[in-house]
Amino acid sequence: MKINIKEAKSIITKSNIPSIDFVINPYVGCQHGCIYCYAEFMIRFTGHKGEKWGEFLDIKQCDLSKINPHKYDRTSILFSSVTDPYLPLEKKYGNTRKILKSLIGTSAEVEILTKSKLVTRDIDLFKQFDNISIGISISTLDEPFSRIVEPKASKPLDRLDAIKEIHDRGLKTYLFISPFFPGITDYRAIIENTLDHTDHYMFENLNFRPHNIPRINAMIKKYYPQLISLYQELQRNHSYWELLEEEIINFCEKKGIDYRIEFHHGGFSKS
Repeated sequence: MKINIKEAKSIITKSNIPSIDFVINPYVGCQHGCIYCYAEFMIRFTGHKGEKWGEFLDIKQCDLSKINPHKYDRTSILFSSVTDPYLPLEKKYGNTRKILKSLIGTSAEVEILTKSKLVTRDIDLFKQFDNISIGISISTLDEPFSRIVEPKASKPLDRLDAIKEIHDRGLKTYLFISPFFPGITDYRAIIENTLDHTDHYMFENLNFRPHNIPRINAMIKKYYPQLISLYQELQRNHSYWELLEEEIINFCEKKGIDYRIEFHHGGFSKS
């Protein structure tokens, strides 16, 4: 992997995500190698045109002493939107930990979202925020499938262990069941295995984009050939997601679960 040290004017940027005011992406690029990734569009905005997503990582640097944590009071901040804040190289460079330290004292609603068990390293910092929630992104409990679609992310059960440890330390937690692979993702099993240590759940559909469709289709043809017709239909007709949304709502309501459904992106949803 090609590593670059890049100066950044600011590490905290305004967000285009509904309900989120600011996002923090400590890195440009990613190491997890998820075949469904939709963040590859960042290549053309970050000076990496012609390079392959997953083969480079920019380590952002800026003067964190200039950050005024109270500037972000009464706002919401997400780590991260187009990278994972706890990539393997976070162990070496520590960008996420440094940024968190610079924000201690803010009353902002801070959200952490990751696929990495490394997130438990920063429990000591999380405890110093008044309004913080830590989320784990997961689409399956099936380790072999996880190795196929997100080969360098933490194992599913390691992620669940991480969220349990964080919850047991008195912090708010959530599970982001994403991306939802039709015919593969067993959201009921994920919920049943995490109810005791998850405060709320979010759901996101598989985000079809021109660059990831060939990878997704090739994976389905190789490992789940019985589902290929379904996946081809999903790329033409988004009504499946509407039916699934109703099913999830009914399940969560019966369980008394706090949930939010974020079926969007890529044009294959109601929105």
